[in-house]
Amino acid sequence: MEKSFIDINFIGSFPSFEKMPENKIPEYAFIGRSNVGKSSLINYLSLRKSIAKISKKPGKTKLINLFEVKNAWSLVDLPGYGYASIARKKRISWMKMIYDYLENRMNLINCFVLLDSRHTLQDIDRNFINWLGSKGIPFSIVFTKIDAVKPLKKAENIESIKNDLLLNWEELPELFEVSSVKKIGRENIMKYIDYLNKSIKS
Repeated sequence: MEKSFIDINFIGSFPSFEKMPENKIPEYAFIGRSNVGKSSLINYLSLRKSIAKISKKPGKTKLINLFEVKNAWSLVDLPGYGYASIARKKRISWMKMIYDYLENRMNLINCFVLLDSRHTLQDIDRNFINWLGSKGIPFSIVFTKIDAVKPLKKAENIESIKNDLLLNWEELPELFEVSSVKKIGRENIMKYIDYLNKSIKS
């Protein structure tokens, strides 16, 4: 049985990676399209109800939010992408902030890209994933909301996404399936982070 919480502390919100404090412990970033369930996943991973603010309105996360977990690694909550209702100038500013962080943060170990399992791959997700690859930024894919779609449809969507990605990739990154509602998938992500942390030290 999981504990009711883990040792996680909010460090701060920052408008750019240059404003972030120097951080020598490994960082793991989480990002996804609008309303993909990022805040819910972060709350589920941390076993807290509101460590990340949940909103039905896109664009709740506007800064780079940094959390420290068990004095061993940092969780980075990045603003999402694809907000059609946000002014173009603001979208460009957010994407520059995201790209600058992902390209330049020296202790970033992995970027978890969240995809909604209810849908096939969207152009904006494909472009973002291909950009990560072009920059050599390690990433994994997390399929969210698996409770909100019938098992057969979920399997079809995930298979479609895999095949779509394999058109540009020789092999796929680590893949995870999660449901923050049904409490499915947390252990696999946490084990993977633990594995990466141990790999760094070895």
